[in-house]
Amino acid sequence: MTTTEELQTLVLTTLDSKGSIENTKEFKASDGKEVDQLVLLGALKSLVDKEMVEYDTIEDEIWVLTDEGDEIVDKGSHEANVFEAIPAGDEGLSIPELQKLLGNAAKIGQGKAFKNKWITKKGDNLIRAVNSIIDQTRIDLDIICSTGKHSDPNVIADLKRRRLCDKHKIISYSVTKGPKFSLTIEKQARDITFEMLQSGEWKKANFKKYNFDALGIPPSGGHLHPLMKIREELRQIFFEMGFEEMPTNRFVESSFWNFDALFQPQQHPARDAHDTFFIKDPAVGTQFPTDYLERVKKVHSVGGYGSTGYGYDWKIEEAQKLLLRTHTTAVSSFMLYNLAQKEFKPVKYFSIDRVFRNETVDATHLAEFHQVEGVIADKGLTLGDLIGFMETFYEKMGIKNLRFKPAYNPYTEPSMEIFSYHEGLGKWVEIGNSGMFRPEMLEPMGLDPEIRVIAWGLGLERPAMIKYGLENIRELLGHKVNLTMIENNPICAFDLI
Repeated sequence: MTTTEELQTLVLTTLDSKGSIENTKEFKASDGKEVDQLVLLGALKSLVDKEMVEYDTIEDEIWVLTDEGDEIVDKGSHEANVFEAIPAGDEGLSIPELQKLLGNAAKIGQGKAFKNKWITKKGDNLIRAVNSIIDQTRIDLDIICSTGKHSDPNVIADLKRRRLCDKHKIISYSVTKGPKFSLTIEKQARDITFEMLQSGEWKKANFKKYNFDALGIPPSGGHLHPLMKIREELRQIFFEMGFEEMPTNRFVESSFWNFDALFQPQQHPARDAHDTFFIKDPAVGTQFPTDYLERVKKVHSVGGYGSTGYGYDWKIEEAQKLLLRTHTTAVSSFMLYNLAQKEFKPVKYFSIDRVFRNETVDATHLAEFHQVEGVIADKGLTLGDLIGFMETFYEKMGIKNLRFKPAYNPYTEPSMEIFSYHEGLGKWVEIGNSGMFRPEMLEPMGLDPEIRVIAWGLGLERPAMIKYGLENIRELLGHKVNLTMIENNPICAFDLI
């Protein structure tokens, strides 16, 4: 293979002896082989930078044969092969026998031979209609193979339609001497070095010119994580259904809003350090609505609003503990409290954001994950409204076959787990949890007893794992994520079940 340096020397010596190079298409390397024009272009550009040569681009179009066209030049056209396969005389050859001899070429050549009136049909056999033929297709293709062109544009159009030839663009160059032409290529400095500055050599050095018109390598763009794609689809479903997004930018929350406001007792296992990440510094928060806090304390300790409560000594110190929120329902409780402080109007809220649990990390669990949550507040809502909404919501995700199972949650009654039949796994899988917020949670906030709030939640990771065919959640989130997977996966479209 001829190197760039060898090509540069060859160009300069040719220019020195001939004065110019009219067309590099005919340019031959020292070994007699044709020069790759793309490699030559690199050599020419380097010489142009040194002002040693100048060049112009020559664009030409030629016709080249396809693989099938090359085969016809070697063996004859399909129609000629059909004619030659049929023996002279009145007996001819049956179509099945012809196909056995020529294979797929028989069908193609048969039609063309009929069109040329080379053959005809006698009974069930094909017979010759003329004594001899001229294989013009082969002749035309041979001309194109030799010259790259043909004088008859109709012939070219027909052969192109038959996919026997195709047009190629050929780029070559005409080269002349530049203002600094020389047979010696002076090495150019690319950068000013420390040694050049010390010795003063930089004053005499010949520096390579910067090409400010060069586009450079396009930087690779960012790519949305699969979770973010699914999150955005879910957001659009919520917006389509008239929901308002809740602010979820507070990862650190007090135990009061995360647990107490949700009527979750202070002795509940979820409030243990084995299940929740508590903050060490600062360890407590003290900004609570005083009257609301007293009502929450009372309903926990002695009951109220139709409830007997939990009957324990509620402690403010437990409510003040700061933690990484264990669910986005902490945001829902804060939003519903704010709703109760003004004139009521029906609302639909949703949120999609990170929550944190002190979980042992394995193939299906992480210490942090995303929760999708929605609440609807209005007067007269029933469990039927919740079921109907769930069916509509999940149908928009492509999940239609649902079942609901009674469950227990501290802050909803009644409560339901949501299942869907997974065709791939061949079983029913849990895809969410739901319920109606208890009066013990809503009425201390100041909401009217007639107001009902239906709520539901689901994880974001499970739909993403199903969508992208992942068996280990650590392949989706965390340090083991394959960045190529993020780059190559398409925009998400729900069709999970």
